[in-house]
Amino acid sequence: MAERAHIRVREKEADMYASHDDFRTIFKEGMKELYQLSFLLTSDPIKAERCLVSGLEDCVSGNPVFREWARSWAKRTIVQNAIRELKPRPSQSNSPLSRAMFSNLDEHSRDPGGHFEIDAVLRLADFHRFVFVMSVLEHYSEHECALLLGCSARDIREGRARALMELADSPRMEPSENQLFVQGKSELSVPRNQS
Repeated sequence: MAERAHIRVREKEADMYASHDDFRTIFKEGMKELYQLSFLLTSDPIKAERCLVSGLEDCVSGNPVFREWARSWAKRTIVQNAIRELKPRPSQSNSPLSRAMFSNLDEHSRDPGGHFEIDAVLRLADFHRFVFVMSVLEHYSEHECALLLGCSARDIREGRARALMELADSPRMEPSENQLFVQGKSELSVPRNQS
């Protein structure tokens, strides 16, 4: 009797964690979104594919993760693989941005509002692109970004500010056919033809 109760407790505990099949399903169903995240981070199709495949392998063979966190964990493994692949570091600029500029740019980072052409995002320096994607599109906190990128929260604020300044200076465009855009999340889309 006690053995059956122990087995039921074990089965219930196992049900709380994402299985290998759960991760395979997440990667299969979310392939486009996960690849786009990887591509935005790496700005290179071959590196993006490597990070995606490594992400799946890491999720399937890694530590147990609660089932409800599995999708976030899949994205996080892609971010970590992209960081290992590119090793983005903050530039050593001697001209820090002013606090006034930070406060204005922080408003944009919470709600970027417009569309940015994907080419403008991909032209950002590696560190600035990582910070933009992680903090603005994926909504990682400054603290999380700093831990993952191995830098200070100030570096993250400066990187986000510089990325937003560069994107604000690039032409903002309205969605039209055959153009890819980034709007407040890592999902890219090609507007459908209204036939």
